[in-house]
Amino acid sequence: MAFGLHKQELWDWKRRVKRGEIAFLTHYWLDDRFPNARSVTKVGCSNIKTLSQWGEKYGLKKEWIHEREDGYPHFDLIGDIQLDILLKEGLHEHIARFLTK
Repeated sequence: MAFGLHKQELWDWKRRVKRGEIAFLTHYWLDDRFPNARSVTKVGCSNIKTLSQWGEKYGLKKEWIHEREDGYPHFDLIGDIQLDILLKEGLHEHIARFLTK
């Protein structure tokens, strides 16, 4: 279950993904499969090659890309790797808003 983001943030992420940009969307998230996680970062791009190459620099495998039918392929980042990548990408607002409370 996702929560804690505004519609405009989701629309902006979708627009950037469709344009072939690497786009980040972090939000609160609850999933019984991951009881210690309380947020997720979706890193999306409509160009699978671009997304895959971006992921490689962080040790993410192409087969981990969620290729959704609605056209928004993305990696889901949770836990330590989420924090590590957000720090390396300079996305401190995502960390302050969703990971430090």
